[in-house]
Amino acid sequence: MFLPVCVLLAQTTATRPELTTDALVVFGVVALAVVLFLTERLPIDVTAILLIVVLVVLEPWTGIDPVTGISGFANEATITVLAMLILSGGISRTGLVQEVGRRMATFAGDSLRKQLFATVAASSPVSGFLNNTPVVALMVPVVTDVANRGGTSPSKLLIPLSYASQMGGMLTLIGTSTNILASDVSARLGTQYPELHRFSMFEFTRLGLLVVVVGSLYLIFAGHYLLPERVPPRADYLEAYDLGDYIADVAVVPGSPLVGGTVRDATAALGSEVDVVQVIHDGTRSIAPRQATALGEGDVLVVRTNRDAIATLEGATGLELVGSPKPTATLSTDDEMGILTELVVSLDSRLVGERLDPEQFREEFNAAVLGLRSHGELVAERIVGKRLDVGDTLLVQAPPDTLDRLARRDDVIVAREPPRPDYRADKAPAAVAIMIAVVAVAALELYPILISALAGVVAMVVTGVLEPNELYDAVEWDIIFLLAGVIPLGIALEETGGAAYLAWMVVQSAGFLPTIVVLWLFYILTGLLTEVISNNASVVLLIPVAAAAAAGIGSNPFAFVLAVTFAASTAFLGPIGYQTNLFVYGPGGYRFGDYFRIGAPLQLLLSIVTVLGIVFFWGV
Repeated sequence: MFLPVCVLLAQTTATRPELTTDALVVFGVVALAVVLFLTERLPIDVTAILLIVVLVVLEPWTGIDPVTGISGFANEATITVLAMLILSGGISRTGLVQEVGRRMATFAGDSLRKQLFATVAASSPVSGFLNNTPVVALMVPVVTDVANRGGTSPSKLLIPLSYASQMGGMLTLIGTSTNILASDVSARLGTQYPELHRFSMFEFTRLGLLVVVVGSLYLIFAGHYLLPERVPPRADYLEAYDLGDYIADVAVVPGSPLVGGTVRDATAALGSEVDVVQVIHDGTRSIAPRQATALGEGDVLVVRTNRDAIATLEGATGLELVGSPKPTATLSTDDEMGILTELVVSLDSRLVGERLDPEQFREEFNAAVLGLRSHGELVAERIVGKRLDVGDTLLVQAPPDTLDRLARRDDVIVAREPPRPDYRADKAPAAVAIMIAVVAVAALELYPILISALAGVVAMVVTGVLEPNELYDAVEWDIIFLLAGVIPLGIALEETGGAAYLAWMVVQSAGFLPTIVVLWLFYILTGLLTEVISNNASVVLLIPVAAAAAAGIGSNPFAFVLAVTFAASTAFLGPIGYQTNLFVYGPGGYRFGDYFRIGAPLQLLLSIVTVLGIVFFWGV
């Protein structure tokens, strides 16, 4: 178990792999991938496509021909992940996850520890059978409401929600796309290492349970002390976003050229920096007014702009600044008239990379943009034209009947629950039965998980849980393209001998360390790499290296594969390592360091627990 690596150094030195030109070229492609993932100069799916192109163009060195280059799209792992995302979408349409969260919230009350227990208990087990990305998306408004009703800062609960879902994803094979991909890579390497094979449904559930229990105890009893209250309980959105400095009321004066005109005319007269977010006509407020909304004498326009533009409102033709020249506003926050909420830009949103145009946003979403947090920081001045990214949070106001429609869109995650949610609750029993059947068929090995999951997709449509046109909306296509791009990269790394050479370097640098420490170092290396590139990319790149290193020191390759797999799904050090961390970034008001403050001790704790668990259950 604790066999020193030095005992085997003589053997590994004699079998040093040759560093070929082919391997060097593949290393260059890997370096390109890491840089692109790290800098995010291109969207993740575009980067994946670029990798395919580069690998095929460099075929004389990479060995990746066009057929192999696109093989990731037909790979069993890719299709299985696609099917599981659709099944998760079916469950979400029934409102089942939200109902579980609400029942736990009733139990929690105003006790922080009970709230944390409810958050962990509602998200971890569910994430073992549904993709944890949509689970967190669905639970963000539920957990936020739990915090507000209990007088707790949402900042205390939202990072634990993300971390608990990640840990829950390690309970079963289908808990996360990383597990499915790792299983596929392990099966492919089985021809070289007899110990490796495709994972069964509950292959590592006992280790996953250990991780969930230990991690949950940390989050409930210790972690919350390390999280500051970035967002006050029942936060006043107007105050949190400093809207008093950027909202003003202007009235249409008698004889104004805007009398008989429209909001479009007012926007043109005021300039592109000014956005009309409300119109008050005869005491009635119009929230997120359309451009064609007619204006009359005495109407009051509530506008959102920047400090410089507010100063120009006093001189606007046909308009008069209402009240004090100092920009303070009478923006209505009555939920009966217009609900204030935050919208988080989701992973596969069409808004990613687009510049914010409040006028276009209002027309498409029927919601007025009042504020913006980008990468956790408040954008106080100019928001018009700001390029949006995953995890950016928009403060919007929308009519009550619009919030449910927003909640059902894939572009955004609504940070509070709709007042009248439109779920297919009557389809919940059918959805649950389908998921149980999918898991049972795969667990009993009657058919592979790919076949049972695809059959489950068909069943979801036949039973009416999902409409046929909703199948495509349920898929996070950037994940599918990412898998398709990194799979041939992993093949190139193996076929050119690059993985074997990296493994040899690891063995040589390990020196006199015990095998268990080398196993722990692979866990740490994977966890750190996952913080800067995709968790799926980490698995594809490091599993072949880990397996080769294990074989080189006479250890159990399966133990090393499990260490990499678990570490790739525990990205706790920052908001960008895992998509669920981004989803809670804005609603929790977090800063980058908050993740490290609570995540670093958890990462270290779970690294020890996981490695010791692997040694105990499977040996090294």
